[in-house]
Amino acid sequence: MLSTHHMLIVDDSRLARLMIRTIVLQKYPHWTLLEARNSSEALVHIESTPSIDLITIDLNMPGGDGLTLATQLQEKYQKRNIVLLTANIQESIRQKAEALGIGFIPKPITKEKILNFLSQMENECVESNRITTR
Repeated sequence: MLSTHHMLIVDDSRLARLMIRTIVLQKYPHWTLLEARNSSEALVHIESTPSIDLITIDLNMPGGDGLTLATQLQEKYQKRNIVLLTANIQESIRQKAEALGIGFIPKPITKEKILNFLSQMENECVESNRITTR
């Protein structure tokens, strides 16, 4: 089981944020979840809550796209797990996410997709801990 995490959900859709929140808290009720409607709000949360270690980002939002936000976050905060959630499933978007080293989940949001991503993250954390504790 994952330890306590701080997760930021960045999406201009209130329904999308609610769906992600519900799915995550059903599986990990001890996690702290924060929400942002756009890139500006996301940056404020990141600055004020340095313990955020997982971020889901919508691609298309007012005031800035998710790939730009992901790039900004990676430049300033390297130790974050970031996943791009988008209805835009063009291969070029998927390739840009991959080139940035972030996850990619095509919308519509489903419980299975979110839990699969969280499971992958859990496996990476376990492997990372094995590597650093050897």
